[in-house]
Amino acid sequence: MNVAATTDDTEHAERTAASESRGPARRRRGMGRIAMAISVFGELLITAGLVLGLFVVYSLWWTNVVADRAADKQADKVRDIWAHQDEDSGRPAEFDSKNGIGFLHVPAMSKGEILVEKGTTSKILNDGVAGYYTDPVKATLPTSDKKGNFSLAAHRDGHGAKFHNIHKLAKGDPIVFETKDKWYVYKVYAVLPETSKYNVKVLSAVPKESGRTKAGHFITLTTCTPVYTSRYRYVVWGELERVEKVDEERTPPEELR
Repeated sequence: MNVAATTDDTEHAERTAASESRGPARRRRGMGRIAMAISVFGELLITAGLVLGLFVVYSLWWTNVVADRAADKQADKVRDIWAHQDEDSGRPAEFDSKNGIGFLHVPAMSKGEILVEKGTTSKILNDGVAGYYTDPVKATLPTSDKKGNFSLAAHRDGHGAKFHNIHKLAKGDPIVFETKDKWYVYKVYAVLPETSKYNVKVLSAVPKESGRTKAGHFITLTTCTPVYTSRYRYVVWGELERVEKVDEERTPPEELR
């Protein structure tokens, strides 16, 4: 009996020892799987971060490069048309071509000129230009000599970001629109830092939100805000101060010198 008991005890002890030895092994394997999963998840996060980073670079840098190239090409076409336009053809000097109608100069916002084209769709604005509204409110072109609102839009970030520094504009700052034969000199008189993107009243012929109640010759610049979003609209209003004829040297008005 004692021998049997001793044998049983030995077998039990061996099984217990084996079980205990397998326990840590299982735990090590389980921890290894968890560590592997964490490692894979971490690598996925890094990859996602890199992809997101590349997308940001594309959106905020490369689209600017592409848009600026397109805008420069269109601008060259407009200047070439102006230089070779037949004055005896009967065609108005400031005709509305598909290449652009003129150039916007806003020293406080940008040192470069901004080509202005017809329309405010993404297809147009993505070429690094400013577009004048045809919908939902039709802009009044200054070349028509009619009273109204020359309302414009451009991107604030990406695709040329022509209105990126619109927040630097203040009352009294000049906004100059250049056509083949004339310089239209406006002065900023009101700024609306934030409004609904559905607020089309800011584009009205008489923009009452700007404080004006009578018809005049206005210009309105609009873009998205806050920066890197399109939740709201930033609006700047200007009023025509004077019109100067373009001389043979295309000497810019004093505000641009």
